[in-house]
Amino acid sequence: MPVIADIEAAARRLDGHARRTPLLSSPFLDEIAGRRVFVKAECLQHTGSFKFRGAWSAVSAMEPDLRAKGVIAFSSGNHAQGVALAARLHDAPAVIIMPADAPRIKIENTRALGARVVLYDRATEDRDAIGASLSAAHGLTLIKPFDDVRVIAGQGTTGLEIAEQAVNERITDADVLVCCGGGGLTSGIAIALASHATGLRARPVEPVGFDDVTRSLATGKRQHNAAASGSICDAIVTPTPGQLTLPVMQNLCGPGIVVSDDEALRAVALAWLRLKIVLEPGGAVALAAALFHGAQIVTPDVICVASGGNVDPDVFARALATLAE
Repeated sequence: MPVIADIEAAARRLDGHARRTPLLSSPFLDEIAGRRVFVKAECLQHTGSFKFRGAWSAVSAMEPDLRAKGVIAFSSGNHAQGVALAARLHDAPAVIIMPADAPRIKIENTRALGARVVLYDRATEDRDAIGASLSAAHGLTLIKPFDDVRVIAGQGTTGLEIAEQAVNERITDADVLVCCGGGGLTSGIAIALASHATGLRARPVEPVGFDDVTRSLATGKRQHNAAASGSICDAIVTPTPGQLTLPVMQNLCGPGIVVSDDEALRAVALAWLRLKIVLEPGGAVALAAALFHGAQIVTPDVICVASGGNVDPDVFARALATLAE
């Protein structure tokens, strides 16, 4: 299981390679939410999402001879790009397994970063099985998107930064809302906060219909989503919480919050209007929870992790159109 020492070690490996992303705020968002709202802008991280942290953490920790053989990952796009860049910067080949319905910009960016992209049908094919088969056939090391201690440790460095930035902003009591798929970012942040900022509590946020983590925390048992796709929040659509991440979230996180696709789109628009940042819907669900589900939050302040900004132009246009409604 990942521990705080893993995250602190990952922070040392990431030093000078990952960006320290800002904690943003706007009085206009505060007014909507009814409390102070802070946004950790991981959309400004390399490759446009927090995933670079975990990817660099995993690739940099590999033995050089094993790394030289190459890495493989499966992702709808953000983990794909993070691994592709981390591998390229380490002069290692990368194969990325992506769903055929992933946003075009994510597929194109992953290829542009030098990775070989293998597309699959997420409704009928098993990405884990594809990854295991290719790994065995070509001697590649599989870097999972969330169920890997080194990946979780890298994502947890986001929490270390939040803890330091909270001191500067005089935030002592706050829920930290995290866009959640398999739980790598959420569990990593939870571990970091439990050690470095005990007044801050991580909480997962998911889209309607893909709230497996929220239901798992509520029932105490691992839950699975009925569908494999169908949400505009593609970046955080996963079948079930991770084997490593769920126990961490059960021990350290507050209850989950579930938002609609429409709320995610409105949050994308408001993030652009008030903070001047570009988010994808899956990277905006935490902000949507703060703005539109305030009744489920009792702390005077709330911190939202804006986890990614790799949005297709047509989806971004749909989001901006909500400003006229």
